[in-house]
Amino acid sequence: MNLAVPRPNPAKESGVTGIDKRPVAGPVLVRAPGPKDGGLGSGLVGDGIFDRVNHGGDDQAVYAYAREDLDAWEAELGRTLPNGAFGENLTTSGLDVTGALVGERWRVGEQVVLEVADVRIPCRTFADWMAEHGWVKRFTVRAVPGAYLRIIVPGEIRAGDPIEVVSRPEHDVTVGLTFRALTREPELLPRLLAADALPDDLKEAVAKRT
Repeated sequence: MNLAVPRPNPAKESGVTGIDKRPVAGPVLVRAPGPKDGGLGSGLVGDGIFDRVNHGGDDQAVYAYAREDLDAWEAELGRTLPNGAFGENLTTSGLDVTGALVGERWRVGEQVVLEVADVRIPCRTFADWMAEHGWVKRFTVRAVPGAYLRIIVPGEIRAGDPIEVVSRPEHDVTVGLTFRALTREPELLPRLLAADALPDDLKEAVAKRT
């Protein structure tokens, strides 16, 4: 579990970014933050979202990335990537985040239930933070984006809490498929419409492109 340490953001007009996430032991209260514009930003109390136009809100309340995928990037980049290095709130272990279905639900600890809602599209802030040549393209080609989650049942979470998949929808729209459709493989876009749990604005945009 990782929370933001605010730092200057030369990549955007907002001037501050919360992409620098650092591990905390908890407990941390998790609750729905409300709309992206005018809401509380992050779903984790104590976290920070500073670009409210593009980030945060109910459909991006929590960002999860797999430790196994960070390890693969470590090997490729030749540098240490601690938990939180990609700006994720939850660094998971033993969970196939890329293969997660849009709309599947995870129980975290004893109380919290989260729902897979969206994917992370790399931006200038992420590229500036990573300081790797051609980072946006490399991240996009790898197509291992992590998952944004909405909060179904609020509560407290702590570092080390188990994560259990408690329900899965019947469609085949995964996090990886969604990312590929939205970036390099637009021919996949019609398949996304089977996922009712996608954010409404994204479904509308996909419908217009198909």
